[in-house]
Amino acid sequence: AQLVESGGGLVQAGGSLRVSCTWSENTLNTYGIGWFRQAPGKERELVAAISWSGSVPYYTNAMKGRAAISRDTEKNTVTLRMNSLRPEDTAVYYCAANSIPYSGSSAIRDTAKYNSWGQGTQVTVSS
Repeated sequence: AQLVESGGGLVQAGGSLRVSCTWSENTLNTYGIGWFRQAPGKERELVAAISWSGSVPYYTNAMKGRAAISRDTEKNTVTLRMNSLRPEDTAVYYCAANSIPYSGSSAIRDTAKYNSWGQGTQVTVSS
């Protein structure tokens, strides 16, 4: 499965940015999607995820209260909106598809369940 991220870029601290993940294979519409990030020298971490139906979002403490994830099943797109960005949010942001069909609240929280990855998009927050 091929996922493609877009929307990264450079933003000043306190600003907002939206990154999107799209795919062409409709089979991915039955899988949860997660947004991860990896900063230089750090491990990749889950930021947010959404169930296959789009009805169940999940946020980790990485950006809790500053991010909103949504899903448009007609457009095969999952979007992560980020607000009040900080320099420490600088990272490559990846989207990934969960390996569990009809991924619900439990599966999308499990980082080991993601097995299809996009190429990533760079987000840089300047101070």
